[in-house]
Amino acid sequence: MGKVLVLNASYEPLNITSWRRAIVLLLKGKAEQLEHSNRVLYADLPFPTVIRLRYYVRVPYKEIPLTRRNVLERDRNTCQYCNTKRDQLTLDHVLPRSRGGGDTWENLVAACVRCNVKKGNRTPKEANMNLLTKPRRPHSSLHFELLKCTQGNHNQEWKKYVIGI
Repeated sequence: MGKVLVLNASYEPLNITSWRRAIVLLLKGKAEQLEHSNRVLYADLPFPTVIRLRYYVRVPYKEIPLTRRNVLERDRNTCQYCNTKRDQLTLDHVLPRSRGGGDTWENLVAACVRCNVKKGNRTPKEANMNLLTKPRRPHSSLHFELLKCTQGNHNQEWKKYVIGI
């Protein structure tokens, strides 16, 4: 049937749950349905795709570690210069380390070996290579799961409740 996006009372994404758990939250009155699919469980109860909790739940902030895997996942395993999906991707420093560029979310992008070598020790502007997307820090630990669940035409109604995907 699919997964359901759960929002806090403040409309901030909390997690992704099963449709069964979402139905239980709706029936107990702990959540309200914001979006639904065209499939119906009962006469007046369509399958939910986005629900919002009625009461605010405090969630501790958890920083996402800067790792090679997380950078590649953020960039959807796609070269940020030529838009190709390859197995052999490298990490490229937008501002090269030799010019003071550090290992930060905003300075690292996924790049194929060919583009990384072509860019070399230059900035993208100097190499006349445009970035497809500006690199940035993911907003929440839920970011990567949301990326997976919204690929293609899946769960497009989630995009209006989530920043940065």
